[in-house]
Amino acid sequence: MTRLHVPLLMAALLGAGIAIAKLPAPPPMDDAAKAAAEDKKAKEAAAADQGKLQQAKAEDRVAAKYIADQKAKGVTVTPQMGPTAAAVAASIAAGSPGSGTNKGVASQPLEKAQAHSDPKTVR
Repeated sequence: MTRLHVPLLMAALLGAGIAIAKLPAPPPMDDAAKAAAEDKKAKEAAAADQGKLQQAKAEDRVAAKYIADQKAKGVTVTPQMGPTAAAVAASIAAGSPGSGTNKGVASQPLEKAQAHSDPKTVR
């Protein structure tokens, strides 16, 4: 059994050496490649926004059906609504943080926003 371990160990070490090999740096992008990358990024952001809008519409339909079913049974439902499809569409149009833009990024550093612990209480 020990004779089997030696070749396996050597093969594993050889494979690890190959896996650690450094790859060359990619060539710099030209203007056409940069434009294509920006176009792809814009298309992905638009697709993500469209997906959010479709998800919100589907949730609205399901919630409306549930409320109608409960109302037919005589049960009063008070939904705690999150963002509706109209709110999602408005936030996409306004460029909210989830729409692929950086307008919602906090403008203050963490120290000024007091997002760190008090050094007196940290042990």
